[in-house]
Amino acid sequence: MPHLTHRLATEADIPAIRAVMDRAIEALQTAFLTPAQVAASRVSMGLDTQLIADRTYFVVADGDAIAGCGGWSYRATLYGGDASAIRRDARMLDPATEPARIRAMYTDPDFIRRGIGRMVLALCEEAARTAGFHRLEMMATLGGEPLYRACGYREIERVPAMADTDPPVPGVRMGKDLA
Repeated sequence: MPHLTHRLATEADIPAIRAVMDRAIEALQTAFLTPAQVAASRVSMGLDTQLIADRTYFVVADGDAIAGCGGWSYRATLYGGDASAIRRDARMLDPATEPARIRAMYTDPDFIRRGIGRMVLALCEEAARTAGFHRLEMMATLGGEPLYRACGYREIERVPAMADTDPPVPGVRMGKDLA
């Protein structure tokens, strides 16, 4: 088993993170979405570089290779990347009354089933807890939903279309209370 490390992402990681995201979108959604939906999902998915600037985005590495990535946010945007057609909201959340967000979770297809998603979630949960948040929310893909359920996240609502795409791409808004 390789030795996995984790750290906060930097701007220098952006090309490698985007490559992991592209590979994950293509390979890991096919059991849940049609090929047309996988293509359409790119409208609502991707890297929000604000997370890197806010120092709330992690990478998990196996040597020099990024095996997975994901982050959390104290901003109001629930999902979507820099290139997404989804309206983003940079308003800062109130940790006393609003949930932090889990954002842009991806595992490289070559590294699935090795605990990387759980590792990233644990890092995000601890960081959000340290920042004073008591709850987390996310917009999960259908492919990510089983992992999030296994990690204690519960469905808030099923969304028939995460963005205005044809065909529509469903998602699941999920939440978890932090202990």
